[in-house]
Amino acid sequence: MATPHLSLIIPVYNRPNEVEELLDSLTRQSETNFEVVIVEDGSKETCQHVAEAFKDRLDVSYCYIPNGGPGNARNYGAKQSKGDYLIVLDSDCILPPDYIKSVNKELEETGADAFGGPDKASDSFTDVQKAINYSMTSFFTTGGIRGGKKKMDKFYPRSFNMGIRKSTYEALKGFSAMRFGEDIDFSIRLFKNGYKVCLFPSAWVYHKRRTDWRKFFRQVYNSGIARINLYKKYPDSLKLVHLLPAVFTLGVFFFLVGSLFCTWSLLPLGLFSLLIFVDSSIQNKSLKIGFLSIIASFIQLIGYGCGFLDAAWNRLVLKKEEFSAFQKTFYK
Repeated sequence: MATPHLSLIIPVYNRPNEVEELLDSLTRQSETNFEVVIVEDGSKETCQHVAEAFKDRLDVSYCYIPNGGPGNARNYGAKQSKGDYLIVLDSDCILPPDYIKSVNKELEETGADAFGGPDKASDSFTDVQKAINYSMTSFFTTGGIRGGKKKMDKFYPRSFNMGIRKSTYEALKGFSAMRFGEDIDFSIRLFKNGYKVCLFPSAWVYHKRRTDWRKFFRQVYNSGIARINLYKKYPDSLKLVHLLPAVFTLGVFFFLVGSLFCTWSLLPLGLFSLLIFVDSSIQNKSLKIGFLSIIASFIQLIGYGCGFLDAAWNRLVLKKEEFSAFQKTFYK
């Protein structure tokens, strides 16, 4: 297979500093068969000056469109692209020097129509970011479905690190106009239409995510909403692993209520916290990050669980439509 030309599509909303870090990492790639398409999605704080500053080092183009959400921005960027494959990235990602090389190698070996890669925490991340990364990638909190070696469900590429053959993307007519979960919707359509979808373990990215607990809660809350929206479109997409955060959330509530009558009711929560603390402390070689990972894990599971339960009530019980059930906002 000849080395394909790659188009990196990056939607951005009010985050010029993140884009600067991402573009800087792209200047250090060991292979350079790629272009960069930045789509500014109605930002007030634009990154046009950042893109201009990198034009002597990267094949980068910049577009500004009215705010319509990341799925719409990716679709717009795809129309401007020239590559054989599209790689969709979040603006809060940083790429290691051999990312493009790894993608090319994996494509040569697999001939995949679409792919995704895992995410990791950089040594430069704050302790809170490392704790959030743990909670979003650990088998004990997500079941390994985001690219872990152990997993409770098959791997679905996600938009922080997703690649698609351009002809495949066009055949599926790009990302849908879903309120949340448009990337998983796209992955489900890939599988349902028989395309070859692969996990590229070596094509990983550093993913910064949110830097405070409130924003992180909102992010995972929206992910819980997305799961019910996806269930409405694809009933067979709901798996046991997706129910666990809601069960955990209800369990925390009942254990806390039970502790008013018997303190032993807190034992399961204590054992779970100890498990997270030990596992994260070993992985991150830091007791502090181990402790912060307990907080991040509870926020991740309860946030997702609350969003899931909220959406289940609004969409399944009250029968509300997707866009009328929740406040219209695209970015967290």
